[in-house]
Formats: sequence, C-alpha cells, structure tokens
Amino acid sequence: MTYVVTVEIRIPEGAPELDGLHRVGATALLEQGFASVAGIEGADGMEMDLFDVAVAVHPGGAILKVMVAAPSLEFAEEAVGSVSEEVLERSELLAEWTVESSEVQLHTDAARESLEAADGPGAPPSDPQARRAHHTAKPDTADETEQETQDHEAAFRTLAARLRSFGPAAFGVAETGTGAGPEAGPGPDVRPEPGGDERPRAADAPPVITSESAELAAGSLVYGAEVLIDELYDDVQALAEEDTTVAECQGHLWHLDQLPSRHAQQYNELFARRFLVTAIALTTRFTDGSFRRLGCLAEELVLKLLLEQAHVTLDLHGLLDEDVAAALGRFAGEVYEDMDFAWLQDTGEDGAGGRGGGGAALGFGTWFTPFDDARYVHPYALDEIPETGVPDTAEN
Repeated sequence: MTYVVTVEIRIPEGAPELDGLHRVGATALLEQGFASVAGIEGADGMEMDLFDVAVAVHPGGAILKVMVAAPSLEFAEEAVGSVSEEVLERSELLAEWTVESSEVQLHTDAARESLEAADGPGAPPSDPQARRAHHTAKPDTADETEQETQDHEAAFRTLAARLRSFGPAAFGVAETGTGAGPEAGPGPDVRPEPGGDERPRAADAPPVITSESAELAAGSLVYGAEVLIDELYDDVQALAEEDTTVAECQGHLWHLDQLPSRHAQQYNELFARRFLVTAIALTTRFTDGSFRRLGCLAEELVLKLLLEQAHVTLDLHGLLDEDVAAALGRFAGEVYEDMDFAWLQDTGEDGAGGRGGGGAALGFGTWFTPFDDARYVHPYALDEIPETGVPDTAEN
C-alpha cells in the first residue's frame, strides 16, 4: 500500500533560525540526500519502495512529505524516520539536525467512519469518484449529534493557533475585538443576527465578524491544508501511473482537474510535482509565521483550492454560517493582491493581467515565476530564467 509519511525535522536547539539563503541550501542537501535512496530494507528483510519526496524548509527546520510503498503503516513510519536520520547523518552540515516525528497523518474523522462502517451498510463507496461525492456532498446535519458538532468546532478552534502568520485582523475582526466593518448599532433600519443573536445589524451591512468566527475560519484553513496536500499527492501518483496529462487521465483526480482547463494538456507529472511543492511551501509559510505575500500565480491558484477546501470542511460539519464565510472572504481579500488569475478560468484568450504585465503575465510558462525579486518561490518549482532575463514560457 502507498503511504504519505510526514517527517518533521528541527534545527539544533539554540541555533539561529535559517535565513533565505540557508533554507535554499538545506533544501538542496535534503533533496540530494533522498535522491540517493533507491529503496529501503527493514526488519525481517521487508522492502519498501520510495516514490517521491517533497521538501519544505522553514526557519526552524523542515517538513518532508515522503511517498512510499510499504507492507504496513507502522513499517512505513519507522523506516522513513530511520532513513531521514541517516540522510541527516550523511550530511556534515545537517548532522546535528533531529527528526522530531515520522508519521502518516490520517484524517481521524474519515478513518473512524471507515473503521466503524467496514463491510457494513454504511461503508464508504469503493469507487474514488463516488467516495469523493460521499465526503464532499452537503451533509444531513440532523444525523450529526450536537456533541459531535461541538467536538469538531473545538478541534478547529484548537488548530487556529497554528496559523501563525495571521491574526484575527486578517479575518476582519476589529482591533477592539468587537467586530469589523461598518459600525453596528440601533438605528432606523436594523435586524437581529440569524439564530436570535441580540446584536443588531444594519439591513444592508456586512456581517460583524467576531473572534470566534475568525477562529473557526483559521482552523478550517489549517485542517484544509492537510487534506489538500494529501489529495494533491494522490493526483501526482495518478498522473505518474498513467504517464499522462490531466486532459487524458482516466483515473480519479482530486484537484488538478479543477485548474484552468485551457492548459490541461500541460498538466503532466512534473507540473503536478511542482504544484504540490508550491502548496507545501505556501502552507508552511502560513503556519510558521514567515508569510509575507503570495509569490507567484501558482500560489494564487493553490490558495483558491485551499479556500474551497476550507468551505467544504466547515459545511461538512454544519459550521459554515454567514459570519464564518465572511471571515474566510475577508482573509481572501487580505492575502490576494488582485484577482487576475480568475481570467484563466475563462475559456477564451488570456485576459489582461495586472501588475503591468497584460495577458503575458498569465502565460502558462510564468505560473511559477516570482511576481518580483522580493517574492519567494520554492526552488524545486521555480521557473528557469534564461540569460535574457525573460521567463522561459510556453509561449516564447
């Protein structure tokens, strides 16, 4: 069975945080180290094939996503952890780094449902398309107990603290903590909040976003990032197994088939790997506190998929009310500098892009090109820049 093992690596205690140059160097060392590993042999002669490794280095260490074929989950976790330690030991510059964890991160709700319903009438469908519809369809919240809803809500609130790059203000919460947007209060035309909340609101005013709504929105983004990355791994594997593009893929795809269809013939395995690494790099910056601005058009598309996943996750558990949706909307407005990438969804010619680039700014070959010299794009995904200084695009 194929597993995706998440490995967390930390720099030595007391060492200074890694700057941009050191992060690039560490990324190269880790990628080279794993490139030399063809397979893994464990106890009792059991063998494991290593398919792929994605590396995301942050100021305090690195997160690895290692895709392997192993006889069991436990073996995958133990073997990948041991190999990671060996890779560090072989590199003089990384020898003092430590492996903090090596685990397959299961989505507990889905796992519990599968275990409880195994071979029973409630078993999830075996067909991937049907299973996706089963999990993403709007749920019958009447079947979920109030306690289960409260448990999910508490879990999302706990996860919110991991979104270290954004405070409540990024979700529209006023600095006073009472809300954001137009001042709410009694007036000539007011109406109560849905659900009987006594706070009045002007009839045409946007919802007042509370810190509680912001917490739910932030937690859903953290949880959604884990789901998105796991499913993008599945998409990479699907394209690799068929050695094809999204346009011709006969297997199930979670997300890559949602990208602009005009370029579906260009979405091959290499593109999928670059897009996955971009997603890991972006969500790492979201959670380690280092995010400043989106680096390239591919990151804008990753964020679009992440926001959609957050909405689905909240809706699945009956937690997507008007205020939480508004908080996610305010977050999107805070992070996106413009919505030029939306032109790509049009079936016509590329629209006029912003940032002074016109339609060429949206050309497929520039998706992984930094918007400017101050932006960050992961080295694995980065478009090559020829000596002319012009991005090597599919159009030129």
